[in-house]
Amino acid sequence: MSSSTDFANYCCELLSSVGTCKSRKMFGGFGISVDSMNIGLVANTGNGDQLWLKTNANSEHDFIKAGCQPFVYSTVKDGVRSAKSLHYFSAPEAAMESIDEMRDWAFKALDAALAFHASKKPQKLKKSLKSADLVKNTKAKR
Repeated sequence: MSSSTDFANYCCELLSSVGTCKSRKMFGGFGISVDSMNIGLVANTGNGDQLWLKTNANSEHDFIKAGCQPFVYSTVKDGVRSAKSLHYFSAPEAAMESIDEMRDWAFKALDAALAFHASKKPQKLKKSLKSADLVKNTKAKR
């Protein structure tokens, strides 16, 4: 089931308090990003299009307390179906009504995205470090 562009655009509007949001088609739904960091997904997991916000250990309890559901999808490997989950939870229903209601939830999603990106080494840095090590090792062998 694919998600609608109109709903993805509406979600970007709701999340705009954290910055300029962009939606990009992916896997039958949309990824919602701010500054190239995914903060949300729009997907239809069987109950119509829904907004799913990025979470982490610091924010998941807030989403659970608000009655939100985790993003769960199923996969099939070697004929065996299994459920998989990502660190995304459904947005609270009340927050789907306005930018003001969504603001705190949008910042929780952005904080989770920032923490995720801070934990990763930049790809360009990795490549330049490998190149520097290669040059250093080559000189040492001479």
